[in-house]
Amino acid sequence: MWISWWLWPLVAICAGDRFRDEAERIMRGTPVIDGHNDLPWQLLTRFNNQLQVEAANLTSLTHTHTNIPKLKAGFVGGQNKDAVKRTLEQIDVIHRMCQMYPETFVCVTNSTGIRQAFQEGKIASLVGVEGGHSIDSSLGVLRTLYHLGMRYMTLTHSCNTPWADNWLVDTGEDKGESQGLSPFGQRVVKEMNRLGVIIDLAHVSVSTMKAALSLSKAPVLFSHSSAYSLCQHRRNVPDDVLQLVNQTGSLVMVNFYNDYVSCKKEATLSQVADHLDHIKKVAGAGAVGFGGDFDGVSRLPLGLEDVSKYPDLVAELLRRQWTEAEVRGVLANNLLRVFEAVERVSDHTQTPEEEPISLDKLQDSCRTNYGYSEAPSFHHQPGVLLASLTTVLLGLCLL
Repeated sequence: MWISWWLWPLVAICAGDRFRDEAERIMRGTPVIDGHNDLPWQLLTRFNNQLQVEAANLTSLTHTHTNIPKLKAGFVGGQNKDAVKRTLEQIDVIHRMCQMYPETFVCVTNSTGIRQAFQEGKIASLVGVEGGHSIDSSLGVLRTLYHLGMRYMTLTHSCNTPWADNWLVDTGEDKGESQGLSPFGQRVVKEMNRLGVIIDLAHVSVSTMKAALSLSKAPVLFSHSSAYSLCQHRRNVPDDVLQLVNQTGSLVMVNFYNDYVSCKKEATLSQVADHLDHIKKVAGAGAVGFGGDFDGVSRLPLGLEDVSKYPDLVAELLRRQWTEAEVRGVLANNLLRVFEAVERVSDHTQTPEEEPISLDKLQDSCRTNYGYSEAPSFHHQPGVLLASLTTVLLGLCLL
């Protein structure tokens, strides 16, 4: 009897080591693409984007979920960087990170660049914009951000844009204004398709999810959302939407935030794996990815405390009899498939969307009236534009 009690832990340890070793072998060939990492936000709030400050050195950065040693230990090969609501300053800091640490990071703008980074043993950094309010309801700003390297955009954050509804509408804390997507919101989606910008539906309402999935000609992604059936939080994706994800070849990258994993303050690595299992069951193995939200959340599951812990999660999937092909999919290949599909749909020879949003739709949003012919007394108030722009930029940087 006592022999049995001793042997079972030994068997478990040996099996655990085997799955961990297998995870590392797979990840050497297919590193993790994390759908959502908020390291640039930490650089802004802690160091005001001054990368040359000694404490901001990414090789020794402390009190964060992400630094270079942790990324290497976690076999992270790609990150979609959240450019914090999304200012030019934050896009700039991502590009400077790539310049300052060229042996570790490479800024990429296409799927070929990600694959090349993998071959060179570097971490591919893809710029994303979390929140459609960053374009100030301007298709011209959307196109400009694309030219600066943005390749995915979340249609809303935790507030409505004048053209898309956010997840708080489903809780009753916010009022639906666009019934998913307004006519201008539909033009935004079409322009994103034309440009080759991945549509991200994390943070949006269910009606916005369904409207975008129906309208988009390319697959979409949820860069950091989990399964609603396992945790009834409105930031998560319900099963009927997961079925649409399956039908459109789209992707859900599971968020590790405890509140979205267990709906409690505590969660475990095993519960994250439960979300991955559920999405795989409902939407298919090709619909699953990792969207950890490291450095953007305050609570993480036991066993997934930082980016270095990814091999342990992969080992858990192997323990649950995920095949090697399925594991490589969740690590990177599913995201690459979506990105390549978005690139195939894009068509820069097509005429851009030009019709602006109507001015009356912008009354409650932080923006300037510049460009609208009926803007009152614009030419008589030379200081108004500068003041309005300053307000907008401060709002984008600090929210």
